[in-house]
Amino acid sequence: MGIKYIEPQFMKQQILKHAAHQFIEGDVEHWWHEETKKGIRTKFSDDLLWLAYVTAEYIRITKDLSLLEEQVPYVEGQSLDENTDENYDLHPVSQKQEDIYTHCIRAIDKAICLGEHGIPKIGSGDWNDGFSTVGNKGRGESIWLGFFLYEVLNRFIPICEIRQDDEKKKKYQKVQEDLKKSLNTDGWDGRWYRRAYMDDGNILGSIQNEECKIDNIAQTWSVISGAGDNDKKYISMESLENYLVDKQNGIIKLLDPAFEKSSLEPGYIKAYLPGVRENGGQYTHAAVWTIIAEAILGFGDKATEYFRMINPIEHSRTKEAAARYKVEPYVVAADVYGVGNLAGRGGWTWYTGSSSWLYKAGIEYILGLKIENDMLSVRPAISSAWKEYTIRYEYKTSVYHIKVKNPNGKSTGVERFIADGEEIPQKQIKLIDNGKIHEIEVIM
Repeated sequence: MGIKYIEPQFMKQQILKHAAHQFIEGDVEHWWHEETKKGIRTKFSDDLLWLAYVTAEYIRITKDLSLLEEQVPYVEGQSLDENTDENYDLHPVSQKQEDIYTHCIRAIDKAICLGEHGIPKIGSGDWNDGFSTVGNKGRGESIWLGFFLYEVLNRFIPICEIRQDDEKKKKYQKVQEDLKKSLNTDGWDGRWYRRAYMDDGNILGSIQNEECKIDNIAQTWSVISGAGDNDKKYISMESLENYLVDKQNGIIKLLDPAFEKSSLEPGYIKAYLPGVRENGGQYTHAAVWTIIAEAILGFGDKATEYFRMINPIEHSRTKEAAARYKVEPYVVAADVYGVGNLAGRGGWTWYTGSSSWLYKAGIEYILGLKIENDMLSVRPAISSAWKEYTIRYEYKTSVYHIKVKNPNGKSTGVERFIADGEEIPQKQIKLIDNGKIHEIEVIM
């Protein structure tokens, strides 16, 4: 997603490549080896949905509907029985191929597998791979996955409309309606959203818990998806700030407290030391989602503060800080440790999609550059102390010089939008490929 501003064709090729690693049943290879073509079939519940999510993002920025018509084959493999969580094998290319639209529909329909609380089943893990035994027996449900599925449907229902697929449109609208109710009732814990229901009936992300009282991504995606009730979104983000933002060590934790001694058995996440990787450290993907959620709520001061805080260069301001961080200060780390004498130490670098998300958070949500259906608008969420900033955006053969001025010390909101000397009441313009330089002035 991060490369879409520079080379959207590369993004398109990645979508086609990943669609070719999907099974006809709708699930996907969780990962594969390009050299051997071997891959792993799993019961992970989120990875298939990213195909639809990124497809919708590509169409939103490029308006290139031809992607939906591209024919791509599936891979074939033995289905996993109820006692098998994963199988690494060579999955041959199927004779059957369908267009990308159908690939996405198969993924979404497979993911709409709801449990007894009306929340999607987590399988052998969702975005958090470490939750490997939360729902691998078939009962556990993921509140985060419910919010993510809701957002995928937000993005894909308009595509169903374009395709005049009324049957899917109505089905998905009903799923959204039911999901929103379930997430805000059985997903709510009083001060924040729960994370998951386990096979054995235990709850992750509850105030009743000794460990994993609160998990980051259920809170942030309640905001990102728009599915959280309005008051609950603000309350849950305040709880996230109180429990998970560690300003002393410059990190935003994934969950707290870490798993260690309690009777909860969520999976291999518990094998990590407390504060390491998913087990209560900063998982940078989630830290960036925190920034995005704060920006969506209009808290520009918090969004910019947290962006600066987790920026790796900030972990190397002094010799002492660099000695604690221990990894490269010029590349995003997948994780940063969060407890005890390891707090503030960087984990895996050069191996994370978090860099793309951080770029997206800065460009789209803080600076506020929005490109949707060939329309350009600017919706900032910045520090109220910022006086002005500029963006140089290249669109095909044209260049857009954007200057944002903040004379009144605001964090959000645009008063005036002036394009090439003309005030635009709609505060957005259609992008033109005419080889010219265009001057945009935005007054907050």
